[in-house]
Amino acid sequence: MLDLTRLFGRDKGAFDVAAGEYIFHEGDQCDEMYVVIDGQVDIIIDNKIVETVDPGGMFGEMALLGPAPRSGSAVARFDARLVPVDNRRFQYLIQQTPYFAIHVMSVLADRLRRMPPPEELPDFDDTEE
Repeated sequence: MLDLTRLFGRDKGAFDVAAGEYIFHEGDQCDEMYVVIDGQVDIIIDNKIVETVDPGGMFGEMALLGPAPRSGSAVARFDARLVPVDNRRFQYLIQQTPYFAIHVMSVLADRLRRMPPPEELPDFDDTEE
């Protein structure tokens, strides 16, 4: 697997998100993905936590694969440091680091394989929004 913390760890575009803060909401228009440098981010679909993204992970990549609203929400589980990746940078990374494209596809495929039935997913407590 590609080490995204190494690839993006010193990125000048990184920003901090406080625990409980939403990065985006389901249904939002989208034009970038995010790489987690530090902290954790929960991905929420239908008020269920479908994944927790750790440092070195990425989320929101579907935004760069086709025009559609966000299919889920992303909220910082703990204070987090993120790097946004827009379409221009995504295209550059694919061209300059070909393994990056394979990494993105591998992450998507792995998520699909691991997805449990909705009734087995934990609920998300949204009382602090």
